[in-house]
Amino acid sequence: MTKLRGALSQIQGRYETAERSAFDDGWTEEEKVDNPLPTTVTEERARSIIARNDSPDIPFEQSINPYRGCEHGCIYCYARPSHAYLELSPGLDFETKLFAKTNAVELLKAELSKKGYRAKPIAFGTNTDCYQPLERRYKVMRGLVEVLAACDHPLTIVTKSALIERDIDLLAPMARKNLVKAFISITTLDHRLARTLEPRAASPQRRVDALRALAGAGIPCGVMVAPLIPALTDKSLEDVLEAAAQAGASMAGWILLRLPNEVRPLFKEWLAAHQPQRADHVMSIIRQSRGGRENDPNFGSRMTGSGNFVDLIGKRFDLACKRLGLNSEEDHMASRSELDCSRFRPPAIGGQLGLF
Repeated sequence: MTKLRGALSQIQGRYETAERSAFDDGWTEEEKVDNPLPTTVTEERARSIIARNDSPDIPFEQSINPYRGCEHGCIYCYARPSHAYLELSPGLDFETKLFAKTNAVELLKAELSKKGYRAKPIAFGTNTDCYQPLERRYKVMRGLVEVLAACDHPLTIVTKSALIERDIDLLAPMARKNLVKAFISITTLDHRLARTLEPRAASPQRRVDALRALAGAGIPCGVMVAPLIPALTDKSLEDVLEAAAQAGASMAGWILLRLPNEVRPLFKEWLAAHQPQRADHVMSIIRQSRGGRENDPNFGSRMTGSGNFVDLIGKRFDLACKRLGLNSEEDHMASRSELDCSRFRPPAIGGQLGLF
């Protein structure tokens, strides 16, 4: 077993021809490993930076991912299969072989400068975490936020990292113009469980502290209880919502665990190693909530599932939010028009071109 990593093996990617064998983030010094599996970073020159999306069950049309792969190592991460496109393993490779888009800022400026560009909120953290440990060194996310701030362009952020506090100096002024919303993802408040589920993400308490810092700076913020894992983290639902509300969160959402492609065998391997007594029960409820399958890729149901368990979670979530004053505005999480897109102005173009 590899300490401080989520995956337990190097599962083969779908497109491989050969199979292979197997900052203060709230954790104490004693929990660190003397000889951790090394992380390698490849600097890449991306060809484009804004990804467009028209999925009917996703509340954003534009997104940016500054990095590929994620050192947080969350075993359940639905982005793991994307590493297969690079002929790398969605297992340990996904969390140890990372890619930084070092030309992201210049690409964003070029995109925003196009004559036909129309401002719509840009979502960060929709695939891999934009504030993962790698960001401390490369500061790609910082550069992107600086560009958007200068252009008065709206954005949303979802992260498991307390590093977002570093950018409060940029986000707070944007919030006063109704240009930003930030969400902290908290799966569980159980310290030990979080350490195996999300080995290099910030500790649960540190994430609550990050919510408090964002709210204290006047930045609209919320909590995502995601993913909700049946018979494992669902018992923490109300506790997470209460901790977030007390920290100043005004919004909340939840997403049922998804197990697409290579995530499925990796998660089942993790269950057998870390939760052997609950493994069968967890997978049984997942199948009950996914129409008899272990994953449901269909729009509308893939995020929430269906059945008795899902109905119960939905009722618990709604009751807790009502009691705690979360999501008090109608359709607070899903609205595409809440942030102000009217303030946008294209980046200034240097040289003589700026005269035209």
